[in-house]
Amino acid sequence: MGQAVVGETRTVRAFVAARRHTDHLFQFISGAQWYERPVPERHRLVFYLGHIDAFDWNLIGRHACRLPSFHPAFDRLFAFGIDPHTGEEPQDQASDWPAVSDVRRYVDEVRRRLDAVVREVDPVFLDVAIEHRLMHAETFTYLIHNLSAPVAVGRIAPPPSSPSSSPPLNTMIEIPAGTARLGRQRPAAEMDTDSFGWDNEFGQHVVSVPRFRIRKHKVTNGEYLKFVEAGADPPHFWRRAGTGWLWRTVWGEIPLPLDWPVYVTWHGADRYARWVGQSLPTEAEFHRAAYGTPQGDERAYPWGDAAPDPRHGNFDCRYWDPLPVTATPAGDSAFGVSQLVGNGWEWTQTIFTPFPDFQPFPFYPGYSAPFFDGRHYVLKGASPRTAARLIRRSFRNWFRPNYPYVYASFRCVEN
Repeated sequence: MGQAVVGETRTVRAFVAARRHTDHLFQFISGAQWYERPVPERHRLVFYLGHIDAFDWNLIGRHACRLPSFHPAFDRLFAFGIDPHTGEEPQDQASDWPAVSDVRRYVDEVRRRLDAVVREVDPVFLDVAIEHRLMHAETFTYLIHNLSAPVAVGRIAPPPSSPSSSPPLNTMIEIPAGTARLGRQRPAAEMDTDSFGWDNEFGQHVVSVPRFRIRKHKVTNGEYLKFVEAGADPPHFWRRAGTGWLWRTVWGEIPLPLDWPVYVTWHGADRYARWVGQSLPTEAEFHRAAYGTPQGDERAYPWGDAAPDPRHGNFDCRYWDPLPVTATPAGDSAFGVSQLVGNGWEWTQTIFTPFPDFQPFPFYPGYSAPFFDGRHYVLKGASPRTAARLIRRSFRNWFRPNYPYVYASFRCVEN
């Protein structure tokens, strides 16, 4: 009995901490910025101010606790995000959205009502709410990264890196044939809070992986620059300035750091890999390189079973920008592959599809299933803005192949 109470308290604390995290991000936006649409295919920023708490209310307040709605119009307006094709822009106007003050009052009332019941809620609903909020925190970061003017509040300097630094020699590491244990087992007990995973993470299955070779490091800006100089399109975060290139941080432009990982679309990554005579890894190949060992067992993280900390990688919102690809050797995998978790999500060549025995959440059937459409690719790892609890081995991210805004890197393999 006491153990259950401890677990519940820990989950409630995480729920409150996740709120503080998004509230901190929202402080960077003011006035008319709330009605900007920094990414043309996404909602205006004011949507996200209301959406995250509306999601909590609709899931926990309305569904789990059967509480009566106090603002049905906002419950519906802020219920769902959108995922249109790149180039398909919503047609709403700024005047179609409510005042920020009204949205904030709605959020305050949602929190007041949920705080009265949250300690009695099945922890699985809190886990869903926590991780949904943390994923949107990352989304909101790249949205404000694309504002018409850089964020001007309390400039944070990017991590140290010399713009003239050279990319490291990107050696190939051989990964022997073996297996990858993808996904996770369903929890033995319905209230097993240590076994939370999204519906697409279940069920666990073993995939045979033939021998392959993989680059030790992510592809860098410096390496990709040669591809651009050969005629490829520059990445979204680059801008030519005279004879050189600038990289746009959240806070402004800096000379292109050659030893940072390049952030590109899946199409850009795939074309580069083909250009150098290689390919993107499959989800199973990534998993084997990241979590496998020469002995045949698997680790919880590339570096082992120790809890994540800053030595292991650039994740959990410690930095706003990438680090050099050689910055965190303590996070290398058992095979010696670097930064498989952190410093940029990694594209795979695997289309996002359900694992065997996939079962959608009955309370959130639309989380994964609508995206099993053959138009989204799996990403693994994490970006600098990915929360630590989302870097578990089974977590799967996915995006459209031509979506340029996400913090997505890649590395190449040879078979």
